[in-house]
Amino acid sequence: MSDLANQIAARIGAKNVVADPELLAPHLSEWRGRYSGQTPFAAYPATTDEVAAIVTLCAAAGAKITPQGGNTGLVGAQIPDGEVLISLRRMNRIREIDAANDSLTAEAGVILAHVQSAAAESNRLFPLSLAAEHSATIGGLISTNAGGVHVLRYGMMRDLVLGIEAVLPDGRVFSGLKGLRKDNTGYDLKQLFIGAEGTLGIVTAACLKLYPQPAAREVVLLAVPSADHALALLHRMKAATGAVSAFEVMNRLAVEVTVKNVPSVRDPLGGAGALAVLIEFEAAHAEGLRDAIEGALAAAIDAGEAETALIAENASQARDFWALREMISAGHKPEGAQVSHDISVPVSKTPEFLAKANAALEAKLAGVRIVAFGHMGDGNFHYTAMQPIGADPAVFPGPALTQTVYEIATALGGSISAEHGIGVARRADLARFKDSESLALMRAVKRAIDPANVMNPRVLFE
Repeated sequence: MSDLANQIAARIGAKNVVADPELLAPHLSEWRGRYSGQTPFAAYPATTDEVAAIVTLCAAAGAKITPQGGNTGLVGAQIPDGEVLISLRRMNRIREIDAANDSLTAEAGVILAHVQSAAAESNRLFPLSLAAEHSATIGGLISTNAGGVHVLRYGMMRDLVLGIEAVLPDGRVFSGLKGLRKDNTGYDLKQLFIGAEGTLGIVTAACLKLYPQPAAREVVLLAVPSADHALALLHRMKAATGAVSAFEVMNRLAVEVTVKNVPSVRDPLGGAGALAVLIEFEAAHAEGLRDAIEGALAAAIDAGEAETALIAENASQARDFWALREMISAGHKPEGAQVSHDISVPVSKTPEFLAKANAALEAKLAGVRIVAFGHMGDGNFHYTAMQPIGADPAVFPGPALTQTVYEIATALGGSISAEHGIGVARRADLARFKDSESLALMRAVKRAIDPANVMNPRVLFE
């Protein structure tokens, strides 16, 4: 392996090939400490040509590759276990902003927040928004088909990519970096790389879709008596305003543990509601938006869909409302043994999922505590089962609870992974819950593009 490292160093510079354990350490574990790995060395290319050269050399040597962006993934796909690590962090340039085309071309190592800022400087919006936006990179977000809080209005990463440049497992470059909305010249090949988790190649750059900056934003926090009422509220607010960009739901326990464990967070609802619902509205024109929201909220309260509603009066208050939602993961982390799930079901089935999952887990483990929160507007819940208070964490039946959650979501026409991917964490679950024909087609694509299994060889498939 030292020969390979030397060959790569000769191509991209010795300082850009690292084998020092201390320097490698940040790359070899993810932020929660759930996955750790090893690598003989890491390479830091600065251009697509350098990525291609590294991949060519690795393929010739029979070496496997793990690509890595911001190392913010939650399912272990970015952590090597003996593979050569290729970090894209030096590929951090925004190549072009075409405001007239509403597009921006960024390299894979550009951090999401930098893309958002660059778009804003051109009076445009890149709408993807998520908790890790100050560390997650464009390449990683594409590889995992990231979602976030604005999927309801703008779609997932798959919907925000116009073109892709990627290095294939044999070192060839796929040059699909176009800013076209329409291109009916055969297969839409860029889609193969979106959500592939680095198994088909290394994304080096992407042309991203931009939108006009909204002229008006409003943020509302409500106390809601049930998931059925929350669903009715969602449809009411969409119909009344045409401006709903985020519809986030938090069950009461999610709010309570966050307030308990995160000192900077408070509950503006004062404990009201079985659910807290956070709604963000965006509109091209401010005129009439506030009136439409207030009218719809009054009607919702009259109909029993909401117990109380708070409209943020300024940006600071809006940030406080959002902080309650964004800090939930940190809030439940100290609560002992737990298993978390990232499921989706049809929006119409969200109340049924919560009712069935809550009942099934309580039947399996008396006193189980459920933290349920997420993007109800697009059917995605982050659903965590925590140990009963005072229970022995060593006997917490996490795997059994997970299978129950997955069975219920699947039976309702849902998915075991809405936005976090499969990685190495859910390979066995994918094999169990994905239909056999889809799995066969996925394996056929992998064999066709990467017959030697060079790229992220442990990811997706067992």
